[in-house]
Amino acid sequence: MGILEKIAEIEREIARTQKNKATEYHLGLLKAKLAKYRAQLLEPSKSAGAKGEGFDVMKSGDARVALIGFPSVGKSTFLSLMTSTASEAANYEFTTLTCIPGVIEYKGANIQLLDLPGIIEGAAQGKGRGRQVIAVARTADVVIMMLDATKGDVQRELLEKELESVGIRLNCSKPNIYFKPKKGGGLSYNSTVPLTHCSEKLVQLILHEYKIFNAEVLFREDSTPDEFIDVIVGNRVYMPCLYVYNKVDQISIEEVDRLAHRPNSVVISCGMKLNLDYLLETLWEYLALICIYTKKRGERPDFGDAIIMRRAATVEHVCHRIHRTLVGQFKYALVWGTSTKYSPQRVGLTHVMEHEDVIQVVKK
Repeated sequence: MGILEKIAEIEREIARTQKNKATEYHLGLLKAKLAKYRAQLLEPSKSAGAKGEGFDVMKSGDARVALIGFPSVGKSTFLSLMTSTASEAANYEFTTLTCIPGVIEYKGANIQLLDLPGIIEGAAQGKGRGRQVIAVARTADVVIMMLDATKGDVQRELLEKELESVGIRLNCSKPNIYFKPKKGGGLSYNSTVPLTHCSEKLVQLILHEYKIFNAEVLFREDSTPDEFIDVIVGNRVYMPCLYVYNKVDQISIEEVDRLAHRPNSVVISCGMKLNLDYLLETLWEYLALICIYTKKRGERPDFGDAIIMRRAATVEHVCHRIHRTLVGQFKYALVWGTSTKYSPQRVGLTHVMEHEDVIQVVKK
């Protein structure tokens, strides 16, 4: 029996098993096996096949955004509208067959936008270049999931399922569980909160499935067995996702209103160029980028060339970005902007910068 058949059998078993107190250990064990088989499926085959055309694109710019969606939902049209890159768009499916990069210039930042080929059901098992598409998506900072507003919620559910099966967790944070395998001493199990989903016996069963018999486990939140398996596997990617509903000009205003009020969702129309500016604003928020301007002594700030940093960046991060030797010569910095109590404020390396702050570094 191949891995795909084993996965299908376990999924059928999980679907027909009732969820109650008596079956939670059985379900936990099945989920652990499922995660193990899926991990094997994602490993590249040992026999090297013929070298094909390169798929991944070199990372460039200040952030990377991946466009994921089913064929013919408007990904290539969106890329052509947002960037100066022309991606072939037509009324038939699978117009795009490889990864096409473009650059969005917004608020002084260069955001790399990747137009990926359409995903079909079963992509996680390698159908329709699905595995390469999802591998590129794992390297992005934010995923934009393009959905056809005329198709309802079917596409969204299918895509979420495909991404979840390859270890991409959308819009959720890493489980607060401390886990460390040890050389000996058995299982040390503790929790700082009352647990409703996991118990010591279940944790032990899941660890045994992974051939781990000595470990330290500390739950700092009420996590599910799935989240605990994610911590053991350790290769999960937690990333923000923006659900973009395209073709809203073809549905009723009530339906547009319903979709627009869903969490992490934006409604647009590439054909009529509706709401694209709001999408860019939302994307900027999701990427958590800030602009910082530099100033030389006795001169006006240079507002033409911003340094793009991540939110919660400190003065030390800014110094590293300007030049790697600057931190060694750093005496103090003068900062103007919303992060200070008064302008200019004299600050040290640990001061946290905010959007559109101006900094002047004074060397020793």
